[in-house]
Parts: sequence; C-alpha cells; structure tokens
Amino acid sequence: MNRSSIRSFAALLLTGLCLSTAPSSRAGARPNVLVLFCDDLGYGDLACQGHPHIRTPHLDKLARQGIRLTDCYSSAPVCSSSRAGIMTGRTPNRSGVYDWIPNDHVVHLKDEEVTVASLLKSVGYDTAHAGKWHLNGKFNSSEHPQPGDHGFDHWFATQNNASPSHENPVNFVRNGAEVGPQQGYSCQLVADEGIRWLKGRPDTKRPFFLNVWFHEPHEPVASPRKLVSGYLKAAANEDQAQYFANVENMDAACGRLLAALDELGVAKDTLVFFTSDNGPETLKRYRGAGRSYGSPGAMRGMKLHIYEGGIRVPGILRWPAAMKLKPGSVIDTPVCGLDLLPTLCNLAGAQIPNDRALDGADFSPVFRGESISRHTPLFWNYYRAISAPKVAMRDGDWKIVAHWDGPEKPLGGNVNPGSMALIKSASLTTLELYNLRSDPSETNDLAAKQPEKLKALAATLKRIYLEVQKEGPDWEGLK
Repeated sequence: MNRSSIRSFAALLLTGLCLSTAPSSRAGARPNVLVLFCDDLGYGDLACQGHPHIRTPHLDKLARQGIRLTDCYSSAPVCSSSRAGIMTGRTPNRSGVYDWIPNDHVVHLKDEEVTVASLLKSVGYDTAHAGKWHLNGKFNSSEHPQPGDHGFDHWFATQNNASPSHENPVNFVRNGAEVGPQQGYSCQLVADEGIRWLKGRPDTKRPFFLNVWFHEPHEPVASPRKLVSGYLKAAANEDQAQYFANVENMDAACGRLLAALDELGVAKDTLVFFTSDNGPETLKRYRGAGRSYGSPGAMRGMKLHIYEGGIRVPGILRWPAAMKLKPGSVIDTPVCGLDLLPTLCNLAGAQIPNDRALDGADFSPVFRGESISRHTPLFWNYYRAISAPKVAMRDGDWKIVAHWDGPEKPLGGNVNPGSMALIKSASLTTLELYNLRSDPSETNDLAAKQPEKLKALAATLKRIYLEVQKEGPDWEGLK
C-alpha cells in the first residue's frame, strides 16, 4: 500500500480509532488558532521577559492583552523533537524523533502519527503551515510525509533553516513546488504567506488553524540594517547587534500577523499561543556561528540541556473571548508544547486517538484562572544532552533529573546505529532533585536532603522512561 492509500485508509478509520473528548466550547464558538513558534529563542530574549536591550513591543503588547506564562516548556531541548511533540501531543521519543533531523536522513514524523492539524481539519478547520518544518529528512519528496500529509491544506516551508540565511532565502517550497529566490527576511516572508492565506480563504466563516514556525533567531542570523544600527551602542559587537535585531524583526512579523487578525475582525475569537522550540543557542557552545547571543535568563543551561535553560521558554497566551483572568496576568502554572493538541481538540470538539499514549493536557482552564489537570507529569529525554543528565521530569514544583549509563559526551553523527542501540537500552543512574518554586535556577540539589521525595519521583520517572523507551521505534537504514 503506497503512502497516499495509507493516508486515505487512515482518514476513513479516524473515527473508529478515536475517543471523543468532552468539548468545553459550543459548536459555533470554537476558536480560531494562531501558533507563533520561534527557533532557539531563549527564556530571557524578550523585553517582557526581562531582556535589558532587545525591543519586542508587539509581543509585550500581546502579553499585556493576554497571559504571560513564567513556567512554559518546550517538549524537547532540540528543534525537530520539540516540533514532533507540539504536533502530536506525545513526548517525541515515542514517535522516534530523537534528535534534530539532517537533510536526507531516514528519521521523520511517520504517517501513522496523528497531528493536531489533521484532527482540526477533520472537524472543519482550514489549516495552513508557514515557516520551518524540520520533521523529515527527505523534504518535498514522496519518500517521507510532508506538511500536507500531516493535515495542512496549505504549506510554505523549508526542511530546516532558511538558506543561505534569513535574508533573501532560496529554499522555500509551497505546496510541493519550489518557490525559488525570495527578496526579504524569512520571518517577514512567512508572515506575508500567513496573511495572504488568512485573507484569501474562500469561506471566512470556517474556523482556521494557522501554524507559523519562524526560523528566527536560529543561525545563520541576518537582520535588517536599520534594526541592527539601533543596537550598535548597546551591543558588545556587530554580531550581538545582529542577534538583538533578529529578535526584534521576528517581533515585527508577529505584530503584522496580529494586526491582520484585527483587520479581519477575528482577534477576539482567536486563540494565540506564542512560544519557542527550545532554549537559546549561545557562544558557550556554538562558536562556529558568531551571532548566537541568546539568553536563558536566570535558568541553568541552554539549548541541548535537560536543565531549565534548555526547555523553559517564553510563553504567551491570548484568547479574548474566553479570558476570565485580568489581561496582563502573569501565572506560574506549567504549560508545555505537548498541551497544544489536547487543548485544541477539546475546544474544537475534535476526537483524540485512544490507541496511543498522549502526554499533554488541556491548558484551556488557565484562561479561567483554574489549574490544569495532568494525568502524567511533564517528561523529557534527550540522549545527546550536553549536560550530564539525559532525562527529566517535573511533577508540581519538583523536578527530578537523571544521568544514564551511556557516554556523558554527546554522541556524534545524530541518530546512528550506535546511538540507536543506546537509546533503546540505556539505564538511568545518578539522580538530582530540585524544587523549582524556590530554586528555578537549579542551584541546590536536594537529592540527599529529601530521600522520600526522591524515591517517589524516581519510581514514576523510571516507569515513564521505560515505557517511552519501549515504544520508540528502531529506525532502519541508519548509517
């Protein structure tokens, strides 16, 4: 059976494979959805998150109109894995996206994974994706599923980074057709596409899901000269000014998309979720690319770490029609990218598959000032983490992290036969314990002082780890 036949068969069986959730919104009050997803944006990289220099007026305004999340998490400390998590609501190792996906690699988000886009499409949503994809190695090829195969009616994307940089990229593809050289900066081109799609929909009464995944501020960084000039006095050098300007340019693109919602008269009924795929890249690791000046704020670590700096990211929510909290509220309820799928399915009246584990939870109660009901703690597993711990779990205010019996240094070559064997067999060893409410920077390991708490959390952590380790697929054709 070819891929097209598999997709058609899956569509016919979707209802039979699903268990209906209990929609919390009436059938005519379903929200539109706009996801604004950055690449390598650090916890401390926005003005409203405390950055002393970067100007982000549009996102600051969004935070004043909505809710700023102090404890927002990505589903992984690395890009492709995080994207798999936000699309499926499943911790990414379950789907086999163990790491970032190089061009032409065998790893991809498989046909059998059910995405938030496909579920919303099944209940009448128009769906579009604009920006980075990075969920397959064989991009724009029939060998791997493409954005259109995962539920998007319209897509405008790149496999990984904008090339040769954010300025005048040449590697965008629109609905399977190469677009060729573009004039402008990636974030603005992506915003252009999203706005055109919004304004060009044949039936504006249908709800929409617009998924915008910016390349910024991932390397190779390139920013408009006018914005760069505005940071030359504050920045340590030209490269840092380029980074600061890159974030501001992304903020301007967000502003244009949000203005389009206002222009179309749909802002009140649109749920906007702004966040990042993982923590920031910094010169502490990535000296080969000189413009990586991201900030994790007060968090320990950065991208590729299991510590907070790798997974705690900016988070802003706005949905005026459902807001019970005062606009501009700042809350410390943990919210994760994994939560997007169950939240939107609940609000849209879509059905969630009951034939697989789901790790996210519905975050819509936060709009009413209520707590989120989680059936499983937040969990992360990244075998190539730069930090010694490779696995982490947050349960309430507590976070436990675990080392493993594989090598401490990152395993080169991405997912390969050697690393695949370790992913499927490594055991957890040394444990660390932190109370994130009193110690968000993870400076005080309480493992020795809280043995009973450590024991209880360790039992849950190991159970989840073994379950995920067993479910994650072995990839054939690795080199």
